[in-house]
Amino acid sequence: MSALSAFGVAQSQPPTSSDSPSDRQETDSIATQINKNAPDTVVEARGRARILHETLHGALQVMHRDFFREDEGLNIPSRSLEDVFSELATSYGVELQWIAVDLKAMNVDNEPSSDFEKEAVRVLKTGQDEFESIADNRYRFVGKIRLSAICLSCHASARSSNDTRAAGLVISMPLKKEVTTTDD
Repeated sequence: MSALSAFGVAQSQPPTSSDSPSDRQETDSIATQINKNAPDTVVEARGRARILHETLHGALQVMHRDFFREDEGLNIPSRSLEDVFSELATSYGVELQWIAVDLKAMNVDNEPSSDFEKEAVRVLKTGQDEFESIADNRYRFVGKIRLSAICLSCHASARSSNDTRAAGLVISMPLKKEVTTTDD
């Protein structure tokens, strides 16, 4: 069963009990396509995650700078990018999520919840720019997202310094086969 994605591209929906056999075949085809597009190695997954992180980090900064005006009642850019996150999850099995690192989350969904996310926050707070792990045949990466002055006007409105503050972007992608951290 196809529908239009957030970007106007045909996308498949998960099957329901009322779906026909052809709908289930299409869903199986999507799973096959996701596996076909999955990276073969940790090195490849790491490269993809770094490119994806940098692309989304840059897009977020540019959207804030060029399009977001706090007094206009628009969605914040990080919320708008969640539409992109949803499409990447559906089409490629790549899951993305913002997490709070240096400041309290403005949205409870952005609080680090898993052991992986909590460890990533601990590592990022030490000055590292990224953290990675492999579990359950998925490559997991967290990269630092710099919070600009515009972000800090809401995230840290009562701040007493202009010290650099950061959030994180969690990226999780399937690996084509079982791999280990020794693949690098």
